[in-house]
Amino acid sequence: MLSLHSNGERMPLDIGSRLLLNDGNSMPQFGLGVYLTSEGKEIRRAMEMAIAAGYRHFDTAAMYGNEAGVGAAIRESGIPREAFFVTTKLWNDDHGYDSALKAFEKSNNKLDLEYIDLYLIHWPVPGLRRDSWRALEKLKGSGMAKSIGVSNYILPHLQEMNEYSTFKPSVNQIELHPFNFGSRKATIDYCFHHSIVPEAYSPLTRGKKFSDPVVAAAAKSLGKTPSQILIRWSIQHGFSCIPKSSDPDRIKLNADVFGWEIPVEWMQKLDELDTGLAVSWNPGKE
Repeated sequence: MLSLHSNGERMPLDIGSRLLLNDGNSMPQFGLGVYLTSEGKEIRRAMEMAIAAGYRHFDTAAMYGNEAGVGAAIRESGIPREAFFVTTKLWNDDHGYDSALKAFEKSNNKLDLEYIDLYLIHWPVPGLRRDSWRALEKLKGSGMAKSIGVSNYILPHLQEMNEYSTFKPSVNQIELHPFNFGSRKATIDYCFHHSIVPEAYSPLTRGKKFSDPVVAAAAKSLGKTPSQILIRWSIQHGFSCIPKSSDPDRIKLNADVFGWEIPVEWMQKLDELDTGLAVSWNPGKE
């Protein structure tokens, strides 16, 4: 859909809605994850296709090794920098106050986008979370990171932050899909109660549950693909959602999740599919 500046100028296509963050900033609810998309031709092709399809939210990380490709595609798109929302993350080896600041500078230089919209602690590394978060708060104060947050934090990690944080995380990026919804509900509820946006990574279960009878039946009933059903499920729960793909056709299909809804009866059936599935890291039970 086309949006308008206050001066009436038409802006480029931007898929879906935006979510208000607890620091006053906002982020597109839907985006593209680029984990395991290799630097070079693959990341450039995926980025170019996604930008053409209307994606404006991109999720990378130092560990992914493709920050430079993400930044280059955005710079060369011809679209104003402010139209994009870019996330990157602090890797485990770089925890600690000084190390985190240096790691941010390295990521920022690779992206070469003037600033980073959202900087996340990638994993809750024991013993260093406090110092790392202090560094992120400094980055937010400087404006180099517009918003800050965490990833793979479950309820105890979030509660611990009350002891040392000045700013609440704006986002908590965790593996989320119907097959771990119940297992993660305590964390999800805490996030919503504290105005922290839950962001779903691996929302497609890496394809492991496309043939699940409920997912398949919902897709057939609504004339959608299993991936669209799983993404739309996240959207309707109010999560941010960042499915990964480097395939041009799937990038387009995954974006077709607005302008329609999953009916309540199907949402209820999907909500009941929890098996504690973790296709990434299993943080254990809350």
